[in-house]
Amino acid sequence: QVQLVESGGGSVQSGGSLRLSCAASGYTYSNYCMGWFRQAPGKEREGVASIDSAGRTTYADSVKGRFTISQDSAKNTAFLQMNMLRPEDTAMYYCAADRRILCGSRPGDYDYWGQGTQVTVSS
Repeated sequence: QVQLVESGGGSVQSGGSLRLSCAASGYTYSNYCMGWFRQAPGKEREGVASIDSAGRTTYADSVKGRFTISQDSAKNTAFLQMNMLRPEDTAMYYCAADRRILCGSRPGDYDYWGQGTQVTVSS
């Protein structure tokens, strides 16, 4: 049973930083993708960043240069460092995982999901 647990969300002012963590358990695949998604009220869930087992990363254009995804494979944990946060980054952030070689950016590309952690950025 794969379980993903996010933490690290909160409320910050515009320009601030937060670091999200995603702890995975029951996950022993050698090839995998870990992704971060977000969903604001009334909007569709969108991909933010992904990282594969080789450490290759992808980012949405809206977060390039501000967000960094990383992982600690030994601890089965993925991270999303978010800097220069903007009010439009306000959303529920979800961690997702899937067994694949090339990471996708769509929610349908991932089989396993965490419960989400709220990020609120005030102006």
